[in-house]
Parts: sequence; structure tokens; C-alpha cells
Amino acid sequence: MQISIRNLKKFYNDKLILDIEHLNFPNGKITGLVGPNGAGKSTLLNIISGLDQRYSGSVRYDNKNLDEDVLKKMTLVFQKSYLLRRSVYENIEYPLKIRGIPKSQREKEVEDILKKLGIAELRNKKAHLLSGGESQKVAFARALIFKPQILLLDEPASNIDSDTVEDFERQIINFNREIGATVVMITHNTRQAKRICDKVIYLKNGRVDRPNEIFKSAFGE
Repeated sequence: MQISIRNLKKFYNDKLILDIEHLNFPNGKITGLVGPNGAGKSTLLNIISGLDQRYSGSVRYDNKNLDEDVLKKMTLVFQKSYLLRRSVYENIEYPLKIRGIPKSQREKEVEDILKKLGIAELRNKKAHLLSGGESQKVAFARALIFKPQILLLDEPASNIDSDTVEDFERQIINFNREIGATVVMITHNTRQAKRICDKVIYLKNGRVDRPNEIFKSAFGE
């Protein structure tokens, strides 16, 4: 699903936070959002997800406005995981349950993704008692379980230990290839963006900007 933004302006009180004339996120590709703190990256992700609808301009999804059908095909994983005070299994199962997927199919899908992400041992643990890295993996599994067409990720690897970051990145790439989903990912790690993204957008002061010298150096430009 292609996401197209035109003449987007977002204010907090009288302060202009985002000012984007036009921006496209290609269908079926992984797009990275990079830039300094306060650049407007998370605000842009919240707008795309529909969490923030107080802006001017347009955001279109395959040339459609945001509606219930689009929302059902999209998910956002926050930098800080928000999990239900239930078991890991129940957290991951939840998106399938509310979509009316039969129990036998839910069980298979959950078990498959627990194994795929290497978190099967967490199956029966209470989600709110997990470590930061474990919570992030569970939130990621919950996001992938219903195979969204749009996957929005806000610093998805920020709490994951360095030994498993590359595996986490590989899961994002595999999901993108298997499902053909449009992935938009915020990251402060320009090398990570280079490793997994098809396109990288640099935001500065709420605007799409040309990469600075540090960014160019990281990408070997």
C-alpha cells in the first residue's frame, strides 16, 4: 500500500512541527525515517497511523483517505512497548482474536511466530513483567501476527541487545519480502537504515532535508 503525503502542516500550539510539501512511501518497500531528536519523526508516524488527525494537508493510502478498512491493515509498534497485563501468548493472539480468526488457526499462527522470533520460552510469562528487550520482541510479534499491509516502527530495536539486533533486522526484511508490506521505520542508526531500508528520508526541523555530512559519511556518499 503506497502512502502519499501532500502539503502536510502540523502545529503544536503556535509552533510548526511538520511542514512537508510532498512525500511518498513506496508500496512494498522499507523506508527509513532518520534525523535528529525533535525533527518530527514520531509525529509523522502518529499521523500516518491515524493516531493524530489534527493537521492540515492530506495523507492517502493507495489514493484513499484513512478509513476503517485501511486501519485494519495497519499497525504501529512504539519505541516503548504497550502490552496487555496478560500472558505473552494472549498478547500476541489478541489481533487475531478481535478479527474473528478461529481458535485452531490462532494457536498455530501464535506458535509459529513465537518460534520464528525465538521467544517460545516466554509463551506463558506475564507480559508486564518482561524486560525491555523481551517486551519489544513480543510487541513486534503481535504486530506481525495478522500480516499488516502497513507496518510502522518507532525505533524498533532500541531496547534489544546488540547480539540480537541483526536477527531482528532480518525479521523485518523477511516480513517485508514475504508479505509485500509497506514498512516505515524510525531509526537513529544510519548504518541500520543502510542495511535494511530501500529508501531513507532525512527529517530536520519538520522538513524533508538533504543529508548532512555525518549522514553522507555513514552511507558512503
